[in-house]
Amino acid sequence: MLNARRKRNCALMIALSFLCIGCLPINGSSQIPVTIPAAFSSNGEVPLPPHWWRSLADPDLDQLMERALAGNFSLKTARDRLDQAAAVAVKAGADRIPAINFETSGSRTWRDENGTRATTGNYSAGLFASYELDLWGRVRSGRDAADLDFRARAEDLKTAGITLSAQVAQTWYQWLEQLEQQSLYANQLHTNTRILELVTLQFRTGQAGIAEVLQQRQLVESARGELALVAARIKVFEHQLAILAGLAPGSGKLVAGTLPTGLPPLPTTGVPAEILLRRPDVRAAWLRLQAADQRIAVAVADRFPRIGLSGRVESSAGKVDLLFQDWLSTFAANLAGPLVDGGRRRAEVDRTRAVAEEALHDYGQTILEALGEVEDALVREEKQREHLASLERQLELADRSEASLRNRYLKGTADYQRVLSAQLSTQALQRKRLTALRELIGYRIALCRALAGGWEMGEGLSDER
Repeated sequence: MLNARRKRNCALMIALSFLCIGCLPINGSSQIPVTIPAAFSSNGEVPLPPHWWRSLADPDLDQLMERALAGNFSLKTARDRLDQAAAVAVKAGADRIPAINFETSGSRTWRDENGTRATTGNYSAGLFASYELDLWGRVRSGRDAADLDFRARAEDLKTAGITLSAQVAQTWYQWLEQLEQQSLYANQLHTNTRILELVTLQFRTGQAGIAEVLQQRQLVESARGELALVAARIKVFEHQLAILAGLAPGSGKLVAGTLPTGLPPLPTTGVPAEILLRRPDVRAAWLRLQAADQRIAVAVADRFPRIGLSGRVESSAGKVDLLFQDWLSTFAANLAGPLVDGGRRRAEVDRTRAVAEEALHDYGQTILEALGEVEDALVREEKQREHLASLERQLELADRSEASLRNRYLKGTADYQRVLSAQLSTQALQRKRLTALRELIGYRIALCRALAGGWEMGEGLSDER
């Protein structure tokens, strides 16, 4: 098993080497230029574990992930497709073994002639065997293509697992963000209500106008309206998490946590060629490319004659116990091949070559997208950190400005509009900072998804330890 895996890895590395120098031929028909960089734009400090979400050190996420990997129906569908591909591979390889069938029959006849009754029986049994000499490799190539399809489906299952885990993690942290947004809006509503009381008091003493009271009331109502929307988003994310875990919306309980204030060290990106070797979607595209190449061989071999062998051993008698006292055996060989088919077989060769071309280009596109996902996640996380640091500084300045203006307003030395503007700016920055923190976590999830190599899945879709 290990040697076979090393051979597959070696073959894929050779293909990547061809891509690095700019060409990968398929049956001498075409080549695709793809340049793989020597390194990514930045590198991390620690290796990424196979179960990548454990690098986030979130026990609640770990439990949710276990439920999703065991109960998600999309993942179960991917497992069913793998089982189908396994059966097709077995069926495709069956023609390499001689087919042996048996047949039995029996009959009994009664005759009445001139008052005399006569009874006769007829029983027969036989074995029949047939086999095609695979001189041109048609059967072998068909079996190899089906086996490669099966292995590609196995990689698809890993890809589905990685995709599901990323969806669960993204939705989980979006849910946590909305919980904190709800708490933030509640605090802002409390603050706005207290300011409304102060403005109302000043209005009653003639120190403020009715417009200031109305503006502050509008701000209070705005916070209440946002709280209703946040409550709806919380429920929607809860429903999504339930569906991802294979449960009906509204069932199951979630343990509320908090968004992490910091992220673990950046994972090691490694060499781009190693990432491509590890990613299951790239491996699946490579296996499908090989399968398409094998199907060209099947189409070419179908243009040549087929040689079939058949054998037959049979016996018949009037009584069952007399069977095989006398028997007859037959052995035959036949040669059959196309003479005139209107170009059908040649067209099939052309079609399979075009399919291989498509698989080759799909393989190249998959490689480029894989490289792009890593680079996109790296640059987004880097710039998001800068953005978040800027928001922290802005929020600190906004807090100081709002506090100063509020004190001046109470003393009658500042205009209410300036206080209102500072208040709105501070509260918007608080919400924006929370969203930026969740987006930073989302970019780390995207990076982990781009670097993840998948994990072996046993029955029941649980990960093998």
